[in-house]
Amino acid sequence: MPNAPKTQHRSIRIPDEDWADLLASATTQNSDRGTVIKELVAWYLRRPGAKLPARPPAT
Repeated sequence: MPNAPKTQHRSIRIPDEDWADLLASATTQNSDRGTVIKELVAWYLRRPGAKLPARPPAT
């Protein structure tokens, strides 16, 4: 089945400014918001091998 996601869609509330800044920051690191969020959740839950995603340089 084409375009069948491996995970269920979830909704969270994030302020527009933070959402836009997260996109810009993730893009500078050749990533995307979903990947960054999943990495943060895995780290928070202490999943084996999980590491905090790299933070973008301070501006």
